[in-house]
Amino acid sequence: MQFVDSFLASYGWEGAALGGAMLLMFGLQLYYYIFIYGRIPGYKNNRREVTLPTEPPVSVIVPLFSEDYSFVEERLPLILAQSYPDFEVVIVYVGHDTDFYEDLTLLKASFPQIVTTKIHLDPRFPISRKMALNVGIKSAHYEHLIFTSTDAVPQTDRWLSLMAKGFMRGEIVVGYCGFERAKGFTNYLMRTWRMMHAVDWIARAVRRRPYRGTLHNFGFTKRLYFGANGFSHLNMNIGEDDLFLQRVMTRDNVSVILSPRAMLREKVWGGMKWWIGQLRYYGSSFRFYPRGVKCYVRWELISRVLFFVAVIVALVAMPLEYKLVAAGLLLLRYVAVAVEVRRIARRLGEGGMVLRYFLYDLLSPLWAAVLGVLLLRRDDRVWR
Repeated sequence: MQFVDSFLASYGWEGAALGGAMLLMFGLQLYYYIFIYGRIPGYKNNRREVTLPTEPPVSVIVPLFSEDYSFVEERLPLILAQSYPDFEVVIVYVGHDTDFYEDLTLLKASFPQIVTTKIHLDPRFPISRKMALNVGIKSAHYEHLIFTSTDAVPQTDRWLSLMAKGFMRGEIVVGYCGFERAKGFTNYLMRTWRMMHAVDWIARAVRRRPYRGTLHNFGFTKRLYFGANGFSHLNMNIGEDDLFLQRVMTRDNVSVILSPRAMLREKVWGGMKWWIGQLRYYGSSFRFYPRGVKCYVRWELISRVLFFVAVIVALVAMPLEYKLVAAGLLLLRYVAVAVEVRRIARRLGEGGMVLRYFLYDLLSPLWAAVLGVLLLRRDDRVWR
């Protein structure tokens, strides 16, 4: 009581309220980064119960929405070169170029793993990714399915074997996909944003509270898919990796594959404008997430902003000793965050994150606010 009285006498109720808010937000930040995100580096999927005795044959399903020769010549060979004994690659071509489709079918002579199917593209009847995936699922010969995209590049020849091994412990398998690395601060922001937003759902998944995956690197069984009567939210062109998975994920049917050898990297096709468009497009499904997930995602950001605001107020308005304590808390928080981010980045196969992370730490709340404003406006690309 003497300490409290002395504190109030020195700094008043305003100082006490400011200190309480600062300590509360500081504690919440440490809880997120150490006790929630901090589980990712040490996670072992083999602690889950085995439900399948051996790795199964798998079908890799890739929807192809254009005459993308760069995919056929550069990225498809990396999928076909996977070190796994029993798999097929089901390419669902959505288009009307007969010559291109014939070129695809001719690949089977050299690569018997390839299975091709075609959906004729009619401008009057747009084909969504979900529709293409549905055709691919029905065309697949195997029960266990892995989904990726034409933009995703496997980083090693072990990607498929590690993802397939996940089916030994779950009907759903989720893995990580980062952005390709390039020069420039914009690319750094894109890569860090992708990693830290993946950390949200990965951290929940390793705690057996999953709510999504990434459309570039996930899988499930045919039995699960047809048991749920196919994809949900058919009036949207998105949602196969989150809104649908939220219907079928349980505490015990999800395998989380975390390894640099199991990661993919997505091709970057533009700069800031392209990235904003991607965030706005795929972020349109967030409004349909369960309330608990929304609160979980938002409170890290909210607590970070409130902590920064409290520290700034203390540094501007409070006496020297109060400023020193506030600055010490700011430094301590950043050291803890940087250590955990480094550990997570190493587990996911990301590099070059930590040295500039303080910039992302400061700028990402502003970026999230801009994105929130953009999401208030309907994106017509999302809806059918």
